[in-house]
Formats: sequence, structure tokens, C-alpha cells
Amino acid sequence: MSQTDDFLAPLPLAGAFTLKPRRFGDERGWFCEHWNARRLKEASGLDIAFVQDNLSFSAKAGTLRGLHYQAPPRAQGKLVSTITGTVTDVIVDARKGSPTYGRHAAVELSGENGVQLWVPPGFLHGFVTRTDNVRMLYKVTDYYSAEHDGSIAWDDPDLGIDWGVRDPVLSDKDASAPRLGERGTIFPEGWE
Repeated sequence: MSQTDDFLAPLPLAGAFTLKPRRFGDERGWFCEHWNARRLKEASGLDIAFVQDNLSFSAKAGTLRGLHYQAPPRAQGKLVSTITGTVTDVIVDARKGSPTYGRHAAVELSGENGVQLWVPPGFLHGFVTRTDNVRMLYKVTDYYSAEHDGSIAWDDPDLGIDWGVRDPVLSDKDASAPRLGERGTIFPEGWE
């Protein structure tokens, strides 16, 4: 039986990182602990309590979801993974006063690579599918609140994100989302 070690890699945005759970494999396939609170705490120092799991399915390659957020006092942290398919997952630091405010990072998540992305509260989040039939799993730290739910324009030129698509499949909400500068401060200094 082969094994790969846990892998935690900080991203260039304050507080964000990727995590790759160990996979134990043989000729039949593999097994992994997809979520282990103790392992995450040992690797990151964070004691995260998740309250809800969300699944999403995107049928077509080129589907773009985002950039989404849930505003204070119902801000959510997310542990995001791809169960099947491949996505480019993008996060943007929207915490006013953060040293990485307005900057973004992109990570490839796939069922094959097993990489997970920790999206701290105070970040915008979105992804674009690279394959058909993508299934995503989000573990979140607060319950969904429609009153606090929002979206920022995926193509906001001030954010400078290269999604690698020209004409993505979008929801009406995402197609009409404002730019970050038009929306104003979502996560003010000291909101945590």
C-alpha cells in the first residue's frame, strides 16, 4: 500500500492555504480522510468548526460561479474541494486593512489531485470549470444567510483575474454583479 503525506501550502494571501489529505492506494484505487479536524489543527494551528456542507454540480466546462461572499456578521470560512472534474478556484482578499487586500490567488482543484482550499472569512470566492460534470464540496463555518449573501463581478478589471475563459456560463446574479469598488467595503477593518 502506498501513501502520500499531508501537504499544507500557504498562499500569498494572508490566512489562505491549500491542504492535500493523505491518500492510501493500491491496485483497487485509494482511500483518504477527506476531513479530519485534528489533522487540520496540527497542520495549520486553526481550530475550525464547520456547521454545514454544500455540494454543487456544474454540467458544462466553462461554467463560472463567483465571486461570492457572505458579509458580516454571517461571514463564512470555506474548505473547498472538487470531488469530480477540474476547476480553477479563485479567491480575493476583501478584508479592508489586510496587507493583501484586493489581491487574488488561483488554485487548480480536481478529483484527481485531491487538493483542498481554505478560504478564510473575509474573502471573495469563485471558480470556473475546466471539465464537464464537476462536483464541488464546501464545508462552511456559518449557515447560509440570504440577507448577507452577495456577489462581485467576476470580470472586475480592478481585480485583474485571468479566468482563462471569454464567454463563461453565468447565473443572472453573477452576470449582473457590481465591481468591488462599486459595492463598497464588505469586510471593514475590525469586523472579525
